[in-house]
Amino acid sequence: MDGATLENEYAYIKDGKVFLKGYLDMPDRQIGEVKRTEEEAFQYFINRYQIAVNKVNQLETEIAEAQNKGSFLTKLTQLRKRLLNFDGIGDFIPLLNKLDEQEDYLRGLIVGNQANNLTIKQALIAEAKEAKEDVDWGIVAEKLQDIKTRWIRTGPVDKPYQDDIETEFREVLDEFYQRRKAFYEEQNRIIAERMEKYNELVKGAEQLFRMGNWELSFAELKRLQNEWKNVGDVPPKRLKFEFRRFKKLTTTYYEKYCAAKGIQIKTRVDPRVEAQQKMMEEAERLAEAKDIFASTERAKVLLNDWKNIKVPSHLAVRNVAERFRAACDKIFELSYLMKVITRKLPNYNYLSERQQVLTKYREMETIVTRARGELKQLIESYDGVARNPDMDKIMTSNIQTQRRKLLMKEVILEELRRAAQNVQ
Repeated sequence: MDGATLENEYAYIKDGKVFLKGYLDMPDRQIGEVKRTEEEAFQYFINRYQIAVNKVNQLETEIAEAQNKGSFLTKLTQLRKRLLNFDGIGDFIPLLNKLDEQEDYLRGLIVGNQANNLTIKQALIAEAKEAKEDVDWGIVAEKLQDIKTRWIRTGPVDKPYQDDIETEFREVLDEFYQRRKAFYEEQNRIIAERMEKYNELVKGAEQLFRMGNWELSFAELKRLQNEWKNVGDVPPKRLKFEFRRFKKLTTTYYEKYCAAKGIQIKTRVDPRVEAQQKMMEEAERLAEAKDIFASTERAKVLLNDWKNIKVPSHLAVRNVAERFRAACDKIFELSYLMKVITRKLPNYNYLSERQQVLTKYREMETIVTRARGELKQLIESYDGVARNPDMDKIMTSNIQTQRRKLLMKEVILEELRRAAQNVQ
């Protein structure tokens, strides 16, 4: 190189500047200047070349070890651009050749993956088309959301197919959501019409009530009641106010009519409410029975039967439910008490009545003390954990249950204390 003061096959120094010799189609270019000596400057850029070598080797290793190899194509392209402008002295052609080989490898993988992705997405479209025809909107929405999640997780397809397949999938989903929207709009329209009819019937009942002629308008009242039954279903929460108003008006009207005609009203009890009333009374008898183990087995049956009786909220008698639960709690607590006693004292049945009562009282004291400690620990453990809505519900429910059981234990303990005082 004319005028060069220091040179090798890849670079030279001229006029105090370091030049990298051109390769491929690139001309010579300046990569630095001599700061102190030409030898130091030359060696500095020779050492920098090793950085480029390490970058290429590192990328090769990462590609070999990665599962999603296609994601490295962009990184490879960026590294090639950096190499073409890298300030270092060395042979860059082998490094670029390595990148070319890796790019060919990656592009081959991508083509294969894109073909596989196309097959997967076509299958997802077919699955979505089949699912969307169902009219159980909630279940279909869940299925389509699952399909959409799998669609998103599936990689891209080849560009010529990308727009068409995305459009087709979006149209399948849009068709379902439009059908669902139309369905609910129609449902809302029907409900609005029915609510309007219910309101008219309430107003009609109010007018009859204001007339005060109970006997003459009785037939009209029966007509209003029959119409009410045939209006059609609406969400209970929407109808709550109108139902209560209509029920109160018709009940009061009927009472007035019966009074005017001298008819004695016989209160009609819903058979489900009556069944729960009877179950509650039986449970309270079982709680006082001598054979507490037999009572326990029967209480389990009653609890299961109670769950199967679906009483509407506006008919449910809260006091009956509370008394039933308290009676069952008492049965199970007494059963546990007797299990503990008979295990500790096999001769319990041979003790005098006073000894039996005192034994139950002392053992119940121990059970209550232990239950209080367990409840305290439960509350403290709840205060010490990180809060989240789901955990709050679970812990609050557990604490309420433990408190309810402790209260029943304390009730039994007080009953035993009184019995101990009275027994001779």
